[in-house]
Amino acid sequence: MKILADYHTHTIYSHGKGTIEDNVKVAISKGIETLGISDHSYGHLTYGVKRDDIFKMREEIDILNEKYKNKIKILLGVESNILDDKGNIDYDDKIGDVLDYVMAGYHFGSKPTNVKALINHANNYVFKTEKAKEYNTLGIINAMKNNNIFVITHPGDKGDIYIEEVAKVAKETNTKLEINSSHRFLNANQLRQIEHIGNTFIVGSDAHVPKNVGNFNLALNTIKEAKIDLSLIENIKF
Repeated sequence: MKILADYHTHTIYSHGKGTIEDNVKVAISKGIETLGISDHSYGHLTYGVKRDDIFKMREEIDILNEKYKNKIKILLGVESNILDDKGNIDYDDKIGDVLDYVMAGYHFGSKPTNVKALINHANNYVFKTEKAKEYNTLGIINAMKNNNIFVITHPGDKGDIYIEEVAKVAKETNTKLEINSSHRFLNANQLRQIEHIGNTFIVGSDAHVPKNVGNFNLALNTIKEAKIDLSLIENIKF
């Protein structure tokens, strides 16, 4: 297997344990061609990146791209938080000007935009209601429709979703769905439910320590269990 890219890695700018360059060095050692740095966006209350640090990260990555230009390509992304059922995410055009791509996913610690969004956190974390499932699904669908999102991270993690509805809109908007190698989503059951839709996928390490950059073991086991068409996974080659 050849790892063409790992787009989902975290650093000390959010709640990762290594620097950007630490991740880069591991990626090079594993023969990864493209590395994405995608720390949690600024709307996460406990470990979101400081908004001004995104511009520092851009400068740092530009320097590292020059330093390692014959070995790897480094991209600056962000893992935005889906904040409500309207599909609002913690992203604006100013940071968009310095980003190479945007990922988006649902996280418990994201800042709610209103009381309804706050209640939904409780519904997901404690009660796990059908109403929350509907809310989560609508949030992801509207996020894809209203924003230029490269990939939805770990769909269904933290809050359940109607995966077929999400997959149909992902197909329409050319949004990739992630098979996450740190969380168990997408899982094999989800993949089997949507195999007829023809989505394209990204495998993400979701590395929070440098040594896990490019570690796709869990995701590869999921892929094997689901028996999906390997050509649909865009960032690895067999």
